[in-house]
Amino acid sequence: LHGVGIDHGVFSREIMKFVPGSDAEGEKGTDALSDGARKKGRTKTPTIDQLALDLSEKSRNGELDPVIGRTKEIRRIIQILSRRTKNNPVLIGDPGVGKTAIVEGLAQKIAEGDIPEILRDKKVMQLNMGNLVAGTKYRGEFEERMRKLVKELSECRDIILFIDEIHTIVGAGGAEGAVDAANILKPSLSRGEFQVIGATTLDEYRKHIEKDAALERRFQPVYVQEPSVDDSILILEGLRDRYESHHRAKIRDDALEAAARLSARYIMDRHLPDKGIDLIDEAAARARINAMETPEQLKEMEKKIEEVRREKEEAVNAQEFEKAARLRDDERRLSDELEEERGKWRSRRNSYQPVVTGEDIADVVAEWTGIPVVQLTGEESERLLHMEQEIEKRLIGQSEAVVSIAKAIRRARSGLKDPRRPIGSFLLLGPTGVGKTELARCLSSFLFGSDESMIRLDMSEFMEKHEVSKLIGAPPGYVGYEEGGKLTEAVRRRPYSVVLFDEIEKAHPDIFNILLQIFDDGHLTDGQGKTVDFRNTVILMTSNVGARESAKGSSLGFSDGDEKDPFNWGNMKTVILDEAGRTFRPEFINRLDEMIVFRPLTRQNMTAIVGIMLEEVRTRLAGRGISFSAGEDVTSFLLDRGYQPRFGARPLRRAIQTYIEDRLADFLLEKRSGSSDKIEAYISDGNVAFKMISGGVPGVAEAVNHQ
Repeated sequence: LHGVGIDHGVFSREIMKFVPGSDAEGEKGTDALSDGARKKGRTKTPTIDQLALDLSEKSRNGELDPVIGRTKEIRRIIQILSRRTKNNPVLIGDPGVGKTAIVEGLAQKIAEGDIPEILRDKKVMQLNMGNLVAGTKYRGEFEERMRKLVKELSECRDIILFIDEIHTIVGAGGAEGAVDAANILKPSLSRGEFQVIGATTLDEYRKHIEKDAALERRFQPVYVQEPSVDDSILILEGLRDRYESHHRAKIRDDALEAAARLSARYIMDRHLPDKGIDLIDEAAARARINAMETPEQLKEMEKKIEEVRREKEEAVNAQEFEKAARLRDDERRLSDELEEERGKWRSRRNSYQPVVTGEDIADVVAEWTGIPVVQLTGEESERLLHMEQEIEKRLIGQSEAVVSIAKAIRRARSGLKDPRRPIGSFLLLGPTGVGKTELARCLSSFLFGSDESMIRLDMSEFMEKHEVSKLIGAPPGYVGYEEGGKLTEAVRRRPYSVVLFDEIEKAHPDIFNILLQIFDDGHLTDGQGKTVDFRNTVILMTSNVGARESAKGSSLGFSDGDEKDPFNWGNMKTVILDEAGRTFRPEFINRLDEMIVFRPLTRQNMTAIVGIMLEEVRTRLAGRGISFSAGEDVTSFLLDRGYQPRFGARPLRRAIQTYIEDRLADFLLEKRSGSSDKIEAYISDGNVAFKMISGGVPGVAEAVNHQ
C-alpha cells in the first residue's frame, strides 16, 4: 500500500466504517453526529451524546426561554415520572400550544434543583429522530444503533429521554423484514429500564400510537390545552426580554396584548401562544428593518454622484478637460457630503431604538390575513360614512338595500357587531334583473377594490343531497377528500370577503342546515375537521321567490298603481315577503339580519343604467385610445327597445349589445380605426349610426337596420 501512495491508517479507518459495531461505525453517514462522536472517548453514553441534545445543560447555560403558566402540566409530568411503573408521560396537544416548552420547563426545574428528590440527579436529553436514522444504509445498522441506545439508557439511569413528535418512532427504520424503533423500545419501557417523555398532536396520537395498544399502554397521556388570551399575554411578557434583545427594539405592553387578542380573533388555523409569539417576532423584525433602511436623502445623493461621474467620463472622452476637472471637484465635494450625512445617519441609527406598538401588530395581522384590522384612518372613516353614495353610483334605484348593507359594514368596522357572527347576512328578494347580484359586486369592489374578490356559489349546482359535500369537502374515505370544499377553501384563502349564494331557493334543504351554523356561530367545520372562520364575511343570498306571484297579482302594478307608485310597491313587497315566509324555514329567516326586497326599475332608473352601460363601452374603447360619445337620442332609442319592467335591466344589456356593441365592432373593422380617433353615436333614419373623426376628417357609416 505504501508503495502505491496509500496511507495505511486512513485506509484502515475507512474500511472499518463499513463494519457494523466498530468504533468508526457511528461516525459515518452524517455530519450531524460529528460533535457527539468527539465525545465518545470520554463519556459512558457515546451514542446518546451523538443523537441527543442535553436540555438540562442548555438550561444551566441560560439558552432556554422561560416557561410561564404551565405549572399544572409540569407537576403532572413530575408525578408520572415518579411512578414505579408506566412512568412515561406523553404530551398531547395541538401544534403551537407549548408541548416542547413544557419539557424545557421540566429541564429548567431540574437544573435549578426545584424538583422532588427522586428526580434531582436526572437530566433531560432530546432525541433527534433524524440523527437516529441517518447513515443506516444497510440491513441491521439501524437495529444495532437502537440496541446501543437502549443499552446506554438502561445502564445510565439518570437520563430522561425526550422524543418530540414521538409518533415518528412507529415505522422508523422499519424496512422490509426489519423491526422499527417502537418495537425495539417496547420491552425496555415495560420493564421500566429507562424513562421517555413524548410529545405529539392528538391526530397523530390516534393515527399511530392508539392503534398499537401494546405501545399505548406504556405511556400516560397528558393533554395540553391552548392557553387563554390572558395567559398568553403573561407568556409574551415573559419572553419579551429575549425578543427585545434579539431585535434591539422596545416592545410595548399594548403590542403584547394586541398580539394575543388579534391572533386569537383573526388567525384561526393556528394556536396560542405560538401565533402570538410569531406576531411579536415579525412585528419587531419589521420595525428594525424599517429603522435600518437607507434614507431617501442618501439615495438621492448617491444618484447625483453617479450622474456627475458619468458626465465627467463623457467630458474626458470628448477631451473637454476643464469641464472634466470641474466635475471631478464636484464629485469629491458631493462624496464628502455623502460620507458626512452617512455618518450622521449611522450614529442616529445606532442610538435609535425602534418601538413595536399595537398598531404594528395590527399591520402584520392585516398582511397575513388580508383583514383590515388596523385602526380606522380619517380617510377610511370618511369613505365609510359616504358608502351609500359610492355604491349608488353603480346600483340604481335600490336605496333601501344599500342603506341596510352600509349600516352592517359600519357596525363591523366600528367594532360594535356581535364578534361571534358574520358581518352581515342578508336575503335579497325581488324580480329578476333589478340588481341583486350587482349589489354583491358593488360591495366587493367597495371593500376590496375589485369585483373578483367576491366568492360566488350558484345554488343550482347544489340541488341534490349528495352535492352538499361540495361546499365543505368530501368526508374521509371518499374521492376528493384531500381537495376540500368550494366554500370552506375559498373563505380560508380570503377570510375577509363577500360570499354570494345565488338563487338560494334552488339549494337542497341540507344546505340551509350549514348556513344556520354560519349565521349563529360564525364558523364551519370542513370535511377534514378544520374550522373555517366566517366572522369577517358578508353573506348575501339572492332569490326570485314571490316575484312571479307579485307580477301575476298586479301585472307589475300597471293595473292598480298610480303615477307615484306605478308598480303598486306596497302590495308587491307584501306578496314577496309572504311567499318567502312560506318557502324558507322559520329558523333560517330568524337568523338573518334582514330580508331586503328590491324595487322594480322605473324608466327613470333605466335612463341612469343606460348611462352606466355606455360608460363601460367608453372605458373599453379608451383602452384602445379611441374616445366614444353618444347623445340623448341614442339613450332614448335604447330605452325604447330595452325597457321591459318585467325583466329588469337584462333586456337593456341585450339592446346595447345588439345596437351598439355589435354594430360598433363592424364599424371599427370597416374603418380600421386607430388610436386618437373619436367616434360619435347618433340616430339616423330610426337607427343607430356612427361618425368617426380622424385627423380632422369626419367619416360617417350608418349601420344596417336590423329589424
